[in-house]
Amino acid sequence: MPKIELARVSGDFGFVATDENGHSIQMDSSPESGGQDFGVRPMQVLLMGLAGCSAIDVIAILKKQRQEVKDYKMVVNGEREKGKEPSLWQNIDVEFHLYGDIDEDKAAKAVELSMGKYCSVSATLEKAGANIKWKVFIHAAENEGVDFI
Repeated sequence: MPKIELARVSGDFGFVATDENGHSIQMDSSPESGGQDFGVRPMQVLLMGLAGCSAIDVIAILKKQRQEVKDYKMVVNGEREKGKEPSLWQNIDVEFHLYGDIDEDKAAKAVELSMGKYCSVSATLEKAGANIKWKVFIHAAENEGVDFI
C-alpha cells in the first residue's frame, strides 16, 4: 500500500507531502484563508494528478501505435461548486496539446481511452460528480516546444 507522510514546514498551513520514494510536493492554503502561498492548494493537486495520469496513458497508447510525440502539454481548468462545503470539482476542461507528425484519429482515440477507461484520477473525479470535457490539438513538428500557456 502506498504511504504518504506530511509535515508542516512553513507557517500554519505550509506542508510538504512525501511518498515512500522520497518524491515531494509543497501544499498550502490560500492567503485569504491564512496561508502564505508556500505551495499548491490541495484541490489543485487533484487537477495536477488528472493531467499526469492522463498524460502517461496518452503517451503510452500513442507509442504503441508508433506515433512519435515530439512534445506534449496540457491545460486543465476547473470550476468548483459554489456555496457548498465541501466544494467539489464541478466542471473540468482539459486541453491536450500534442506536437509532432501525429495521426489526429489516433490521438483522439488515445485521449478517449485514457479519460474514459484507464485514468484512475479521471474516474475518481467523475464518481465524485465532476463533469470532465476535453479537446485535442495536434501541432505540426515545426511548432514543437511553443509555449502556449
